[in-house]
Amino acid sequence: MDLHLKDLYIIVTGGAKGIGEGISKALAAEGAIPLIVGRERSDNEKTVNAIESAGGKAYQFVAELTQPDQCKRVIDQIMEQFGRIDGVVNNAGVNDGVGLESGNYEKFMASLHKNLVHYYLMVHHALPALKASRGAVVNISSKTAETGQGNTSAYAAANGGRNALTREWAVELLPFGIRVNAIIVAECYTPLYESWIKTFDNPTEKLRQINAKIPLEHRMTTAAEIAHMAVFLLSDRSSHTTGQLIHVDGGYVHLDRALS
Repeated sequence: MDLHLKDLYIIVTGGAKGIGEGISKALAAEGAIPLIVGRERSDNEKTVNAIESAGGKAYQFVAELTQPDQCKRVIDQIMEQFGRIDGVVNNAGVNDGVGLESGNYEKFMASLHKNLVHYYLMVHHALPALKASRGAVVNISSKTAETGQGNTSAYAAANGGRNALTREWAVELLPFGIRVNAIIVAECYTPLYESWIKTFDNPTEKLRQINAKIPLEHRMTTAAEIAHMAVFLLSDRSSHTTGQLIHVDGGYVHLDRALS
């Protein structure tokens, strides 16, 4: 199926690693041009090189998105270079374990900047371009907003905010034909996830226990599976889909995990 994404410029924050890397590569495979925004030039360039080696196109921009001025700066750079933005994937973030008892005001606010504030700022600054292109927005979110996890108050709150912004923007941007949707991720094995698993005394057993609780096939979602949904939501093949929180999670959130 042709997704009609050829030569469209799509911003992907955190687009050089994990889920973001999967989305960048999937976009390029469909002929789109991912604009990878991340803090590490070497990581960005590695993914750009991989995309180009596979015959696609991509560009990278270095920005520390926890700094509000850099969110505006990178949008200005993109507009100066390309003159258009056809979509935004808000993906960058980290489950940083700022809990209720273990955290404090400074850590909580810093986590919101890592995980939520730049979602708002990137779309805020890109909005004139998105209006011109009737582009689309995809927010990557997490099950923690719905299920809780324990000892991650800030990340859970940020994801609740991501979900709320998705619905709010879908309403506000209806007159401009800009669709806004979110993908809710549960268990996806990324480099960050691997680092977390390794903090346990028996990582292999912990991983087995987690997989056993995922209803569909007792396995984790892959970055590619999330990427395929993101690419679909960015395309006009999903032209009447907006304001949705779509769970790509093997049934983790909504199916009874007592199923055997």
